[in-house]
Amino acid sequence: MLLPWKESVSPLLLLAQVCNAYSKVSSLKPREGTAESDPVIWDSNSMIIGGERLMVYSGEFHPFRLPVPGLWLDIFQKVKAMGFTAVSFYINWALLEGEPGTLKMDGVFDLEPFFDAAVKTGLYLIARPGPYINGEVSGGGFPGWMQRTEGTLRTNASDYLDSTRNYLRDMADMIRKHQITEGGPVIMVQVENEYTICKDYTSSCLNKEYMQFIEDQYHNAGVNIPFSNNDVASIGDFAPGTGAGAVDVYGVDFYPFGYGPLCTNPSNWNRTQTSLTGLPSWTMNHTTHDSCLLRLWTAILPPLHGLIINRGGVGADMCAALLNEAFERVFYKNVYSIGTRILNLYMIFGGTNWGNLGHPLGYSSYDLGSAISEDRQITREKYSEAKLEANFLRVSPAYLTSEPLNGSYGIFTDARDLAVTPLVDEGSGTSFYIVRHGNYMSDTPTSYHWSAITDMGNVSVPQIQNSLTLSGRDSKIHVADYIVGDIHLFYSSAEIFYWTDSSDRSLLILYGGEGETHEFAVPASLPKPTITEGNHDGIIIREQNESIIVNWKVTSTRSTINFGNRLEVLLLWRNEAYNYWVLNSTLSTSVTPYRKGSPLIVSGGYLMRNVSIDDGTINLCGDVNQTTKIEVLAGAPAGVKRISFNGETLKTKRGTNNRLSAMVNYEKPNIQSLDLRTMKWKYIDTLPEIGRSYADDLWTRCILNTSKNPRSITTPTSLYASDYGYHAGSLIYRGNFTANGGEELFSITTQGGNAYGHSVYLGSTFLGSWRGSSGAASHDQTFSIPRLKAGSHYIFTVVIDHMGLDMNFFVDSDEMKTPRGILNYNLTGHLEPSDISWKMTGNLGGEKYKDPSRGPLNEGALYAERQGYHLPGAPTTGWETRSPIDQGLDQAGLGFFVTTFDLDIPVGWDIPMALTFTNNTHLRLDISELEAYRVQVFVNGWQFGEYVNNIGPQVAFPIPEGILNHNGTNYLALSLWAQDKSGAKIEGLTLEPTAYIKSGYAKPQLSPGVSWTRRPGAY
Repeated sequence: MLLPWKESVSPLLLLAQVCNAYSKVSSLKPREGTAESDPVIWDSNSMIIGGERLMVYSGEFHPFRLPVPGLWLDIFQKVKAMGFTAVSFYINWALLEGEPGTLKMDGVFDLEPFFDAAVKTGLYLIARPGPYINGEVSGGGFPGWMQRTEGTLRTNASDYLDSTRNYLRDMADMIRKHQITEGGPVIMVQVENEYTICKDYTSSCLNKEYMQFIEDQYHNAGVNIPFSNNDVASIGDFAPGTGAGAVDVYGVDFYPFGYGPLCTNPSNWNRTQTSLTGLPSWTMNHTTHDSCLLRLWTAILPPLHGLIINRGGVGADMCAALLNEAFERVFYKNVYSIGTRILNLYMIFGGTNWGNLGHPLGYSSYDLGSAISEDRQITREKYSEAKLEANFLRVSPAYLTSEPLNGSYGIFTDARDLAVTPLVDEGSGTSFYIVRHGNYMSDTPTSYHWSAITDMGNVSVPQIQNSLTLSGRDSKIHVADYIVGDIHLFYSSAEIFYWTDSSDRSLLILYGGEGETHEFAVPASLPKPTITEGNHDGIIIREQNESIIVNWKVTSTRSTINFGNRLEVLLLWRNEAYNYWVLNSTLSTSVTPYRKGSPLIVSGGYLMRNVSIDDGTINLCGDVNQTTKIEVLAGAPAGVKRISFNGETLKTKRGTNNRLSAMVNYEKPNIQSLDLRTMKWKYIDTLPEIGRSYADDLWTRCILNTSKNPRSITTPTSLYASDYGYHAGSLIYRGNFTANGGEELFSITTQGGNAYGHSVYLGSTFLGSWRGSSGAASHDQTFSIPRLKAGSHYIFTVVIDHMGLDMNFFVDSDEMKTPRGILNYNLTGHLEPSDISWKMTGNLGGEKYKDPSRGPLNEGALYAERQGYHLPGAPTTGWETRSPIDQGLDQAGLGFFVTTFDLDIPVGWDIPMALTFTNNTHLRLDISELEAYRVQVFVNGWQFGEYVNNIGPQVAFPIPEGILNHNGTNYLALSLWAQDKSGAKIEGLTLEPTAYIKSGYAKPQLSPGVSWTRRPGAY
């Protein structure tokens, strides 16, 4: 029976309704001198590029979160190896236009190497330049100076639009040069980001003129690829044909478990913010197509500044365990069941919120449990599962023109608690049956028979023996009347990884879970099958009804069945299929659709990047993390006799079915963890401002008595940091007053964003700190002060940690303008707050920042940062010898500690490293007993993490090669902020290898960054 719609509407239901209602054909002007088939076309089914339909299977990767251009190719190769066809990327305006009117896009901010890497790997790009991106970055990507914009952000307010013109002009010109119609890799550009939600959860505030303004900037610059959007509410205001601001490809976001759930107890899937009880019944009854899902959250923000429960806390690995390979099998396949043609997984590689670029609800890591971890490893099983699924869709063109039909319980299977949605392609006759549990959280295995409708008739699978099994939290794609080259596959209950049609025979690779029974059938006209490899006892072959039926039980041992020289079928355990790779034997020099030719199918362990064939040798480039057997299963031309791996010719053997194989030896190099306790450290005080003789003549005077900020100032003059050009890192205020002898209490309200902290001094006397809380963005605090001498001059010094600017998710919120700094204060005995005159500082120069190589956000207000002592080459010779680990600070304050160390990583090895802090939080019963201190980590001048001991959760900070010099001297600087009067010292700090990978990666150069020189005007 078909089930009715349920009252609880899932986000996917809204997705389908929107995509079905608002698709349209977008035909683009071809490049001069090319055929009409060359443009990119969106034809209400899928992208057609160069005359071929393409499954746009994309992963999100932000180049600004990996500031090593030499490693971008590594990420692209790992994405391409998954079988993906595209990468989606944000551009962070705040990093490019720190000074209004001056856009800087050189060094690590130059995107030309990003486009080049996409071309080299043959991946398309989806550009998402904003101006607003959200993206869990400070201000949602708006530069801090946008706080001084009087008009409402993300509207057609004239001053807001004017502020975007410079940025949009350069972005439009860049995208035009790299769009596919000009021979580049960019196939689509997203207009704005999630421009759908008002504070009242309607679309009443949305501004069509604003969206049209952005589109006009691109159109006027010559951008002629499809425009898209990503609707988080499925409201449809900018769907094709809806007037001003309408896009070409209407897409949505989908957050299966809501936004930012806790990752504790990752086996618990009952955590969604939106009821998903209707999900299976909806996908069964859904009959529409052309879904475009441009932001499927496949990685989750861990607890946003959550207390460290144990070493490592509740961080990215637990989030990866929550959104794991089982999650992918269940939710990705549900997405396929609605006929999704454009799918972007957010994130495929998260990277790092280095240099203060993150927003207050995040922290330094942006790993999120992504398929590719922050240190670029691909050991998470979710990487391999996504690879299986993407490669299947890559060789299943019928999927792109199939129609989802009404599904059911108890019709396509005999198990009434299993849901099935068929997708049928009328042209080829191919059907895809997506089978899943009615309750997506079910962890109970269910036995069933599948009712397959095939050219050989309606059959109950398996026909020979036993039954099929759907494990808990699993989903499968069965196929019927599937075409493998020139061979008709009547049906297969086992899932398809890939097939290829080479000159000698077709190869089909099937897989299943260990212990499962599976079955497939092919025409009896094929040659008689023989088992050439594997367990003969576990395979039953029978001929009936003009078909050959193969039934087997999946084991960890591969089996091979040959149908003469026509067809070879590999029967794999799923986890063995993880080690198989599909490689094009000729590298693309320009972006082209996936070729129909025969790729190499290689079994090779950790990673195979690419291959070339010349002079009888298969030249493989890849990575191994253990001694590995490489086997070429298909695609090798006649006459090939040898295999080389990363330039080393291997001892090659020829085995079963004429396959070539060789062993890659692996011997881990002796690279040990570096205990930084043993290093010689140099130290200076980095809070000289509390000294009696300190002069603040060059500081910024806080004299503005008005502010454009929507929060009315509640102090005599504005003390909002962005009013004075300071938008990131720490802030320091100095309040001067003359005592009258009646002072007893000083009250102050500061705001720095969630998990921030502050410390307050009167002269050199420490009054106290706000130690921070994950849920507090501001704090009121009152301090008792000692008796002051009437007529004497005194200074309050207030140090505030700036955790980034709020994002502006709700279009009409202007939340990005939420100020940072001092909101209010009061000194008893003084009726007029103006009795205190204030100066402040942030990074040296503010918007005229001094280090263009690392951008406008990398530095804060600390004395050592203003002097540039975090940069390599700083003059530390005369500094005190003092360790942040053994000695630290014996009282509240801020100290700056530096050391150097050498590394010498052998050639041919990719050994990612992380700085890891020791944290014994789990030994403390009382949270108030935790030492409150904060550490900024600078590696060769790059701020690559902030460690907050009493809040966490991050203790390990991956430092990518290129920031870290793997073959030379490194300069490490730490700012230690002790917030308690007893001081603080770091419990332990090591530099640890996180993997030892024998690799064919392109070794990156050091990211270009200035070294220390004396800074004129530094104070």
